[in-house]
Order: sequence, then structure tokens, then C-alpha cells
Amino acid sequence: MSFALHGLAVSSGIAIGRAHLVSHALLEVSHYEIPDSRVEDECARLRTAAAAIKAELAALKGTTAASQASAELNAFLDLQAMMLDDPLLVEAACERVRQQHINAEWALTQQLDTLLEQFDAIEDPYLRERRADVIQLVERLLKELLGLARPPKPRRDDLPTVVVAHDLSPADTIGFRGQHIAGFLTDVGGPTSHTAIVARSLQLPAVVGVRLARSLLEEDDLVIIDGARGVAIVNPHPSIVEEYRLRKAELEISRTRLARLKDAPTVTLDGTPIELLCNIETPRDLDLVHRVNADGIGLYRTEFLFLDRLDRPSEDEQYEAYRDVLKSMKGKPVTIRTFDLGGDKDFAPNTTRVQPNPALGLRAIRYCLAEPTFFLTQLRALLRASVHGTLKILLPMVAHAHEIDQTLQLIARAKEQLQREGKKFAEDVELGAMVEIPAAALTPGIFLKRAHFLSIGTNDLIQYTLAIDRQDDAVADLYDPLHPAVLRLIAGTIQFGVKNGLPVSLCGELAGHPEYTWLFLGMGLRQFSMHPERVLSVKQRLLRADLADLAPKVQRLLKLDEPARLREAFEKLNAAATSA
Repeated sequence: MSFALHGLAVSSGIAIGRAHLVSHALLEVSHYEIPDSRVEDECARLRTAAAAIKAELAALKGTTAASQASAELNAFLDLQAMMLDDPLLVEAACERVRQQHINAEWALTQQLDTLLEQFDAIEDPYLRERRADVIQLVERLLKELLGLARPPKPRRDDLPTVVVAHDLSPADTIGFRGQHIAGFLTDVGGPTSHTAIVARSLQLPAVVGVRLARSLLEEDDLVIIDGARGVAIVNPHPSIVEEYRLRKAELEISRTRLARLKDAPTVTLDGTPIELLCNIETPRDLDLVHRVNADGIGLYRTEFLFLDRLDRPSEDEQYEAYRDVLKSMKGKPVTIRTFDLGGDKDFAPNTTRVQPNPALGLRAIRYCLAEPTFFLTQLRALLRASVHGTLKILLPMVAHAHEIDQTLQLIARAKEQLQREGKKFAEDVELGAMVEIPAAALTPGIFLKRAHFLSIGTNDLIQYTLAIDRQDDAVADLYDPLHPAVLRLIAGTIQFGVKNGLPVSLCGELAGHPEYTWLFLGMGLRQFSMHPERVLSVKQRLLRADLADLAPKVQRLLKLDEPARLREAFEKLNAAATSA
């Protein structure tokens, strides 16, 4: 039977192959008691499983380092190795075996439940997926204990393998070495999940968050993965297979052509220069940035410093991370966003405060200002790093003038302290604000005398404008970037910047979607920031843009209130961009 599954597109491309189902060990754990004589044997099984996985992680890291395909992945391999050494995991499970006289698998799942309680209040998508890291590692341990870690069987034809799993960790890829893997399909996951990271690092298509993929597919089913549209087609008709083979060949030709644009000047048809910057999660993403010859970094998320710890990063540790990025960019601008954390996202288990609605609570700049000592440490580290390149500091979730004023006071204090200590810093570091709350977009005048630049975060701006939790599947269909209110807030912010000489960039997810490139250019946007993989696709689109022709078309589009008519105008604009 042929059917289609829809999920989240996290790595573009097309894969055609046979399904290999990866076992979900958490659903296969037996619960039983053991006698005293077997307690230490069970603990030994746990330690042996952990040692085997550590060896596999080291082997995988060595393989990917040699291929230079794993800058993003290696950070997570290091994290999982550290978690294996954490006494709160394996040794704590051993203690449960001793106290309760239960089998190792049962003890491990009990300990997992305890650990996950620390993550229950986390709402931030990036940090919440670190909760998934713990689940994935326990899953891998259980597979080792149960003997379920197995590679795909030899195929009856020459088709490659499409890995289908509930979730996928880096260690799971160990069993796939030497196999011809075409793509990934998982029940859960998001843009920063391990499946997405593995897929992007290997440049393989992937669709995640499909929910029932693991239970609906059978071993050896023929599967097509459309990584651009977030669709998986199971047991397709031969005519559909042939259509996708042609599309796959066209994509490969297109990628070859895109690579030639790396060093081409980033200007429109009428000669207007455009800046194409990159969003990065960690310093390990820099290889991808250099690969596309980006104009700089438009958003450097600093939350990665909380990935492998329950304590807070020191000033020196922060300084070294920021310094490395600035030095690597060799004078190109680097915009570093201050911690986008909240009271419920602090990774301090003894002080976690559950908020009724964390998305509207003490988070981002609000949290940093409520913890001035913590914030001052980051500002000092940033200022110290500023001597190694062109640094810009970006404040998240700004809605009030006093939030910038208080930050400026803390920066002044940090400079005074560093001066007394004889530590160097750049005096002319620019300060910017993120426009991701409607209040900020509607009253941009508060930024004129306080900020040097603005950066529009479309992800949260859409969420707050439409009152839709973008992580809630029940309302996901209402998350509409083309809603007239959203477009007018974006366009209004851009036009305010143009009128007042205040630079405006767009660093949200939409910046990296080529189909929106002409729309934003017509609004007056001249600076885009996106995932490195999307830079060349956007560049190809803007090279074909005629701004004099675009601007009036976009202005007419922005006057439309009826969703159907607006979408029709957008599709017509996008069709013109595609055929140009």
C-alpha cells in the first residue's frame, strides 16, 4: 500500500531507498527482580555497555574528523561521552540495582525518569532538545544491553538505506558505517535534534517529527524522502519513483552550479550590494561559514555554553569561545546574541522556577537583567573578546527602552572594571536589539538613540503576533509567516530602519528560505542571516532581483488583507523569481 507521511524538513535533498527500522529500546525493557548474587553482575553489564559506547563514540569522531564532515556533530559526540562519565547516569543506575534488586535495564529507565524531571519546565526549543540527548543516550545504552544495536541487512537490490527510527543518536550511526545510507526518517526531533545534525553534516535528506513513521513502515519498504518539503512517500507507484529520480538528478546539478557562486559578488541586477550572513550555534559551525564565504555572522547563539553542564560557564570560558569565533572570521562582523535563557532554562536544578507561561515570563534580556552579576560576566567576556575582531552585541526579546538603558549601564560598568584590571577591549562595540515582539516592531523609535542596529527574529515574532505556540502540534497549521499582520510588522521595521539610517537584518528562519528572498528585498531588506547551508540558494535568488521592479509589487502585496489574495500575489512574485 502506498501512502505519504508529513513531518519537519531539517535537511534538504531527495533520497530513494529501502527502509531499515531501528529498534526503540525504551519500549522493549523488561522489569524483574534479581537475587543478591546477581547485583554486581548487573552493574558490570551496565559499565561494560557504557564502555562499549564510549569506544564507539571515539571511533565515530575519528572517522568524521578525517572526512571533515562533522564540525556540528563532534560537539554532540563529546557531550555524550561526558554524560557517560557522569555519576548521575550509569553509577546512579547501579545504585538502584543494589538498593532495589532489579535488572539493569529497569534501573536505567528509572534513573532516566529522575533526570528528565530537571528538564520538564524548559520551553526553549534549543535547550529542550538537550533533554532529548539524555533520552537518546539511555536508548543507546539499552540497545547495547539488549543486543539490539544491529546494522541493516544486505539488500536484495542495489538501493541504498533509509534509516527509520523513533529517534536517532550519533552513536546509532556507528552501526551504519560502510552501509550506503540515503536519508533519515524519525518519529520525533527538531531542527537541532541529533538526526538533523547528523543529516546536515553528511548532507543527507531528513524528515523528523513524523510521529508514527517507526510503527507504520516495515523493513525493506521502498521510501522516498523529500527533505525540502518534509514528506516521506512509502511504497510509491513506479511513475512517482521515476519523477523523483529526475528531480534528484536536477538537484545534484543545481548544487554543483550553486557551489560556483561562492566567490561571486553579492549584488542584485541593478548593482545593489546585499549582505549574506550566517547563524551559528557553536564555534564548530565555522567550517560551514567559510565554505560558503559568508559576509560575516549575523547571529551567534551563546546558549550552547550550557549544553554539557549544570553550572554556569565562567568568564574565561566564555571569552575563549567568543575569541575563537572572532579570530576565525578575520575582521568580518560577528554578531553575538546575549544568553536567550529564562528562569526556567537556567540548568540549575535546585533553583528552577516553574512559570505558568515561560514564553511570556522571565526570559532572554529580562532574565539577564534580573541576574546582573551573571549578565555582567558575559558582557565582560564579550568586551575582552572584542579586540580580536569586529564584534556586535545583540540583545534578545527587547520590548522596553529601560532594558537597553540598563544594559548600557552594565556595559559601562564592565568597561570600568576591565580598565582598572588592565584588560584590553574595543571602545566602539555596537549594540543591537532583536525585534521579535510586536511591541518592539510597533514602537521602533525607542531604539534610535540607544541601538546601533536591529535584527528581526521572525520565529518568535510570528509566534507572539499570532498567539501560536510554534512547538504545539495542535495549532501548528495556524503558524503562518504570510499573515498580513506579520508581514506588515516586518516591513514596517525595515522601512523605519531605511528612513532613519538604522541598519536592519533578518535572522529568523525565513531569511534562509529562497522563496521569501524577493519579498524581503522588495521591503527594503539588505542584510540576511541564515543557516550556512542556505546561503548559496538565497544568493542565487537575489542575483536575479531587479529592485526597481520588485519594490512596487511588494508594496501592493502588503496592502492586501485577504489571505487567499495575498498568497496568490506571493506565489506570483515567487514564480517570477524562479523563472528569472
